[in-house]
Amino acid sequence: MKKLVLALTAVAAFTGSASAADLAARPYTKAPMAVAPVYNWTGFYIFGGGGGGLWNADSNVQTAPGGVAITRDQRMGGSGWFGTVGIGYDWQFNGRWVAGIFGDGQFGDIRGSLSDPTVFLEGREKLKTSYAAGVRVGYLVAPNVLSYVNGGYSGSEWSGSNLSFIGAGGSPTLATTGSFQRNGWFIGGGVENNLDIFGIAAPGWFMKTEYRSAFYDRISLPETFAPASGLAGPTGTAVTFKPWTQTISTSLVYRFNWGGAPVQAKY
Repeated sequence: MKKLVLALTAVAAFTGSASAADLAARPYTKAPMAVAPVYNWTGFYIFGGGGGGLWNADSNVQTAPGGVAITRDQRMGGSGWFGTVGIGYDWQFNGRWVAGIFGDGQFGDIRGSLSDPTVFLEGREKLKTSYAAGVRVGYLVAPNVLSYVNGGYSGSEWSGSNLSFIGAGGSPTLATTGSFQRNGWFIGGGVENNLDIFGIAAPGWFMKTEYRSAFYDRISLPETFAPASGLAGPTGTAVTFKPWTQTISTSLVYRFNWGGAPVQAKY
């Protein structure tokens, strides 16, 4: 009996080894590559946001009419907040380069001082609105992150000013200057990125942060004195104003064409 059990065990072991040897090796399959989206920056976009800004202006007093300076330039200044809206179009080329055109407007409350030191008068001057049309060129530091510079035309609208004695709290008004418009140019730059990089699923939505510096022509603002002030000379005077503005803004951007087909997975 023992010999029979030993014989059967040996046969079973031999049969199992032979069957295992006959089995074909399992084929190796490479894991699929991750599907990566192809982003396309070409197309229209709109944006809106806000930020802070300041202006500085070189100013002197001159005779009016005639324009003969009777004081040296002094630096005026102001600061405040603003909102902005705009539209643009971009082209992506040569892989990582993006170029485009855009237009935007800024509106808010960036205000400071305007003064006539010859008669010790001072008032408030406000940048009411500004607008720009320009171009930008940028490089994709990542498929969905654009670093860019921009520049172009800029216009601005400024308030009139009510001048009173310095330290008099704005009352009474002894002279006024009119509202005016100035043209100039701007240069700036910024970074724009898709919101998906923060783990938020928001196809087409971007955020951009931008610095801009704008330079405007000088203007002569005739002063209109109150009849009872007794301050106006025979020929009158004017205050000149040559502004320079700086702004930093953050905006939400929506791109109408954002997306693209995924890269085909390879096995």
